[in-house]
Amino acid sequence: MSSRTLRLGLTGTAALVAAALTAPAALADSPAPTTRTAPAADHAATRSAIDAAVKDGVPGVTARAEDTRGTWKATSGVGDLRTKKPRSAHDRYRVGSITKTFVSTVLLQLEAEERLSLDDTVDEWLPGVVRGNGHDGRRITLRQLLNHTSGIFDYTADDDFARTYFLKDGFFAHRYDELSPRDLVGIATAHEPDFAPGASWNYSNTNYVLAGMVIQKATGHPYGDEIRRRLIEPLGLRATLVPGTYPKVPGPSSRAYGKLAPSVTGPTYDVTELNPSLASAAGEMISDSADLNRFYSALLRGRLLPREQLTEMKTTVKVSEAPKAGYGLGLIERELSCGVVVWGHGGGIHGSNSEAVTTADGRRSLAFNFNGDWSGNSDAVIEAEFCPKPK
Repeated sequence: MSSRTLRLGLTGTAALVAAALTAPAALADSPAPTTRTAPAADHAATRSAIDAAVKDGVPGVTARAEDTRGTWKATSGVGDLRTKKPRSAHDRYRVGSITKTFVSTVLLQLEAEERLSLDDTVDEWLPGVVRGNGHDGRRITLRQLLNHTSGIFDYTADDDFARTYFLKDGFFAHRYDELSPRDLVGIATAHEPDFAPGASWNYSNTNYVLAGMVIQKATGHPYGDEIRRRLIEPLGLRATLVPGTYPKVPGPSSRAYGKLAPSVTGPTYDVTELNPSLASAAGEMISDSADLNRFYSALLRGRLLPREQLTEMKTTVKVSEAPKAGYGLGLIERELSCGVVVWGHGGGIHGSNSEAVTTADGRRSLAFNFNGDWSGNSDAVIEAEFCPKPK
């Protein structure tokens, strides 16, 4: 991934906020309620869109769509540039910032259990952790972490971090480094805040590193253990894991590729192995398309959160760069070109760009992954699935 892309690589969805993200993650006021539903599709347009991504340079794509009529699975391109082995419909992959929806869900469950409030300050749970250069955890709420209105600097935007982990020489020398959440927060607070708490919106991975730390403080368990106990095990997400410091992607899986340079030309490198602690609770998880569809469908159907907390999660904030989207609490709302509204998140990390979106009723879902981080139009795949053009 380029230093710019990599910076964005832990963000979310492609092209929603071009200056801030690589995979769509961005936002605006919630679109007005709509009764439009996704038209029945034969998935031919989606197939064409994933093939187009491969023609554009993505090594391979794996995709899965599900609705009340059944499941559609498709792959395109290869999972291994050396052996030419094709991608599998059952591939596991790094999901990057899709992790944020899982983290937010756990925090909202804790709120429903009255173990914390989203209006608590960060300092109440992590005394003195967010301080320095104008940052002050006494003025920032947990809600502001989850909806990216805290103003806390994004540690992945630090130039030294980008050189060390996103560019070729740094990546190959440091990809197995172990970084603690405190390390990542320290990188962020060495910079000035982006703005005063609540004054604006800016996607910051530091917010979710802190959210993971709050989960551990509130429960006495690492955030990954709480995700396993509360979400992975109850939903039977057999391909989903929070890897911690484990550097490999368990099979079935494909290789992941990046440019590790500021441009999208030049050599392509295998970046599959890395210590995911560099992403922490902002983006370290691994899953597959089936599990992602199951998770988002369960979430939108109200199986994981009480009505009050799901409403909080779906309350979005305005971002002028994305008039057709809104960012809630780790959940993105998007109005597509045909008026259909989908909810979900995107995620990018070295060699992997992923998307998972579901209709508001939880009845129609799409999840897919590109195993390259420098090309491909993920928005086009989503549009093709939910808003196919007439033949």
